[in-house]
Amino acid sequence: MHDSFHKETAKYIGIMGKEEGDHYRAMEGSSMDNGTQGNNTVFLAGTVVSVPQYSHNVCGEGFYTLRLEVPRLSGYCDVLPITVSERLLECICADKGRMLNVCGQLRSYNRCIGGSNRLLLTVFAKDLQQAGEQAHTPNEITLEGFICKPPTYRTTPFGREIADIMLAVNRSYGKSDYIPCICWGRNARYAASLQVGEKIRVYGRVQSREYEKALADGESETRTAYEVSVCQIERVCPATKEKTET
Repeated sequence: MHDSFHKETAKYIGIMGKEEGDHYRAMEGSSMDNGTQGNNTVFLAGTVVSVPQYSHNVCGEGFYTLRLEVPRLSGYCDVLPITVSERLLECICADKGRMLNVCGQLRSYNRCIGGSNRLLLTVFAKDLQQAGEQAHTPNEITLEGFICKPPTYRTTPFGREIADIMLAVNRSYGKSDYIPCICWGRNARYAASLQVGEKIRVYGRVQSREYEKALADGESETRTAYEVSVCQIERVCPATKEKTET
């Protein structure tokens, strides 16, 4: 799977103009210098379903959020939040219905909502490209990080095995992103054996999932969770690698 990921990314860079392509490589090169190259890489291709809305400002540069509908092979679509700088938006049309390719990273941040902290995820776009047709593999992510809480293993009433893991992924300037991942079948059994502090690499896709949250007053509300659905997982250590793949 990761081979096709790099092919999609290379294809994406190849259709950029020279200036945009050089800029993309420069950003990836700077990541390599601080040891985080390849720790967190996302490629998405989909359709804009909500126009960019202003989010925040960092050092005088504005950032906006939009939502991208990304198809699965099953026909279901994940609707994913994208954070993009005003600099990138100046170069493309991100109107509703437009098809975009996104290269970036999956990032996390905490926000106080209703008096409690919630972990929120967004795809931080490093580059955008207008797309004329749907990519063959429209949703791929590679993460390398550390298990930061004990994996939770369970089975469904139909006997399907599931394991949830929380991955701490380092990025520039001493920061880390905390990414929830879900594993299935033999990947779930493998993930259940992992210990806190172990370094692993996962390949998969970013997915959205609706669920009902019970509230203190007895009511409930529909919320959307974002996570990485893992299709391949491997330990990363100096001497050897172990991996499983669905």
